[in-house]
Amino acid sequence: MTTVREIMTSDVETCSLLDNVFEVAQKMKQYNVGAIPIVDGDRLVGMITDRDIVIRCIAEKHPPSSKVQDIMSEQLVTVSPDTPTDEAARLMSEHQIRRLPVVDGERLVGIVSLGDFAVRELTDNQAKQALSEISEPSNEHYSH
Repeated sequence: MTTVREIMTSDVETCSLLDNVFEVAQKMKQYNVGAIPIVDGDRLVGMITDRDIVIRCIAEKHPPSSKVQDIMSEQLVTVSPDTPTDEAARLMSEHQIRRLPVVDGERLVGIVSLGDFAVRELTDNQAKQALSEISEPSNEHYSH
């Protein structure tokens, strides 16, 4: 049984509650990532994705200096390092998410993404299922 610990990225770039949305966006650009976990000390308190910035900040005409707390998602789906990869894939599929923060208690210890399944050549049916379900358009405007 493969666990999340075996495929996760443990060197995760983060931002704090003191950072603003502009600083998060700059870090996304610098590290070429689409999501940044938000921590208070080493405790995971939220996550901001590039989509959050577009929908919750730009589209609502908030300035780039907005607090991350106003833009971040606080209701997170997380896994522990010992979570089996098939369970992580099921959660990703069920919640339509591409990245799962990995926590030990409340402490952020890594992140696992759909790409981690592909890179590690995990080919179990549940990982494939998660990828196919997450990648399906949820809005008919995007089906073309």
